[in-house]
Amino acid sequence: MKDVTWTDYTAQIQDYSLSQGEPEWLLNRRIQALEKIETLALPMIERVKIHRWPLTEVTTMIDDTVSGAVYDFEQVENNPLIVQHSTQTLVEQMPAHLIEKGVILTDIQTAVQEHSDLVEKALMQQAVHYDEDKLTAFHMAFMNSGIFLYIPKNVAIEEPVEALFYQDSHANTNFVKHVLIVAEENSEVSYLERFQTVGEGTEKATANIVVEVIAKQGAKVKFAAIDQLGEHVTTYINRRANVGRDASVDWAIGIMNDGNVVADFDSDLVGEGSHSEVKAVAISAGRQTQGIDTRVTNSGRHSVGHILQHGVIRERGTLTFNGIGHILKGAVGADAQQESRVLMLSDQARGDANPILLIDENEVTAGHAASVGRVDPEEMYYLMSRGLEKTEAERLVIRGFLGSVLTAIPIKAVRDELAEVIERKLS
Repeated sequence: MKDVTWTDYTAQIQDYSLSQGEPEWLLNRRIQALEKIETLALPMIERVKIHRWPLTEVTTMIDDTVSGAVYDFEQVENNPLIVQHSTQTLVEQMPAHLIEKGVILTDIQTAVQEHSDLVEKALMQQAVHYDEDKLTAFHMAFMNSGIFLYIPKNVAIEEPVEALFYQDSHANTNFVKHVLIVAEENSEVSYLERFQTVGEGTEKATANIVVEVIAKQGAKVKFAAIDQLGEHVTTYINRRANVGRDASVDWAIGIMNDGNVVADFDSDLVGEGSHSEVKAVAISAGRQTQGIDTRVTNSGRHSVGHILQHGVIRERGTLTFNGIGHILKGAVGADAQQESRVLMLSDQARGDANPILLIDENEVTAGHAASVGRVDPEEMYYLMSRGLEKTEAERLVIRGFLGSVLTAIPIKAVRDELAEVIERKLS
């Protein structure tokens, strides 16, 4: 930044916080984060250079416009649902029986006012800390929308909880979205979120998205996401879980964006017997660059963390998978496994699959598998000899390659929707 220091944005943040009626603790946290941005480094993503990406550009924090119809309200069912367009909330729905049990689903601005004690303890304090790097500090300072989902102790939500986040292609408003999920002891929830660019605008924009999942003792969280941000959006996504004793957080993530993306998908297994499965599929095309760090840190005894990620690269796209399994000292009986595979469909495609195992304890189980390669010509020859055109044969190979991840996703509706998105991305 030239001739401008980060503290010059103090007044803008103070005005925004006042306009939203935020409590004093949140404003203080924003200012503290703002003051740290200058001294913190960008996150390190192996083999992906993001220092020239416009991830810390500041525009406006409030968008009062909605460009066109973005949601078909006739499709609204009775499950918990929240829909946001840029910084506005369009739909907020919660069945009465869940309200009676104390379940909370609301926008982050309402949450910090009406449930301040719950949010203050969790917001960038347990899963993601705002002073980790330049992008987490930027997020805390300029966060301008998001949601809060709270599941009380011993409450099991049978219906899927859905969140839809629309980014307006006609606006360059800062898209700094925070998702905070707190699952109390022995609670259960299945959550599905979608990030999608809408409209046919070509306005360049950035997205800074942080998702925190706090699963306390015995809680079970199934988390699914389908990301479809547009080609003019440069995106940073940080999804992280803090998993307590005998709790589980299972991730199913489809990274189907069209613009440049850097992502962190992390699970911190802090409790004994904690468990996390990470399943991710990604497609890079055009001149798109995507760098994805997927990490599981075992600190709890007998904790289990598995990573399964498959990616496809078309044209001149670039895709990097970094799988990190870290077993800390004292995590006796821990299990860390990972598999990362990349399929390249072009001579100009670039792909990497980098497995990293860091083991500080003896009595553990760990392993990894990684591969980067092209479509098997014999497989293509076989399919084409049966009368298929090259493009259709290639699509069948890709379906089979990604299918091993898709079939491992436990929620059928998510499997079907992600399969449809993949078909559109490949067409």
